[in-house]
Parts: sequence; C-alpha cells; structure tokens
Amino acid sequence: MSTQHRRLNARVPFVESASLQLNRDRLQCTVHNLSLKGALLLCEHDLQAKAGDLAELGLELSGGQAVVRMKGTVAHVEHASDGTRIGLACQEIDLDSITHLRRLLELNLGDPALLERELAAMLRG
Repeated sequence: MSTQHRRLNARVPFVESASLQLNRDRLQCTVHNLSLKGALLLCEHDLQAKAGDLAELGLELSGGQAVVRMKGTVAHVEHASDGTRIGLACQEIDLDSITHLRRLLELNLGDPALLERELAAMLRG
C-alpha cells in the first residue's frame, strides 16, 4: 500500500454497542473501530443514510461511567448482508469525550508518541 493511501490516523479495533442519532432516527449500532477523527459503525438495519448526513454517536464506556459523544458527518455508507456500515467523520467532540477517547486510544495503541503526534496535528488544524 502506498503512503498516499495509508490512513493518517491510527484506528483501534473496538467492538462495543453504541447509539447513533442519524437524521431523525435514534438507532443502536456496533462500533467496530475508533480514531481521533471518527468511527466505523455497523447498524443491523438497512439505513437510508448518505455521505454528508449529520449524525451523533453516543458510546458508553466503563459500564456507563464515561460517555464519548461525537458529532459528525457520514463519510461513507456501505450496504452489506449483515447491515449498513457507516464511516463517521468527527466534526465536534466535547472536552470530557475527547479525554475519554484519548485514554481509550492510548491504552489500545501501545504507542503514546503516535497518539501525541496525532493530537498535535489536530491542534494545528
């Protein structure tokens, strides 16, 4: 794979139930992976979502003691036999959520320096 096509953000596999507010519907879905810039989700329903739709992800961690809330746009949609895969591009995240997400990524990446570089790149814009 060329460096042009390689993902710029480290993603961590993370399979967990979450809620997704998409258009006017609130749905249960499964998060498949996470990064500082978004998430890949699987919804068991055949959704009528399209790139550019606004969405909000709610992901409970530690048995509900921490919640990651991420507002974003649908980056891509793939309809499959097991449901609809949605790539969510993060546009807005609150301080508590980014703190929880950072800790989760830090624990799963095993490379704190990589996470620090990504955070620095995000802050530079």
